[in-house]
Amino acid sequence: MVSFRLNGEQVTVQASSNTPLLWVIRENLGKTGTKFGCGAGLCGACTVEVNGDAVRSCTIPISAVEGANVTTIEGLGSPDSLNAVQQAWIDFQVPQCGYCQSGMIMAATNLLKNNAQPTDH
Repeated sequence: MVSFRLNGEQVTVQASSNTPLLWVIRENLGKTGTKFGCGAGLCGACTVEVNGDAVRSCTIPISAVEGANVTTIEGLGSPDSLNAVQQAWIDFQVPQCGYCQSGMIMAATNLLKNNAQPTDH
């Protein structure tokens, strides 16, 4: 069993220690905003935050998040109170097909949290 905080709520799951965090989030905990894309950590569709760092949840075993704070797209804001990046996504009509958008929002949110004035470099 592994215990961690998911979107601010303490959770305990029973899964094989090498099960990817992505599948635990989706299948065991029912948070389907985090998507499976490539399974190799390249596309970013599965991006979540673990202890404040953006990570590709398809490559992180559940055993690596014991005691950690994990945030998914569902934990960024609510329908009534979106975070700034979620609101910008809507205001600037960013989504196309939308499949990878949650991962891109998570990555952009993490970037801005760590660098409020990013440049092209």
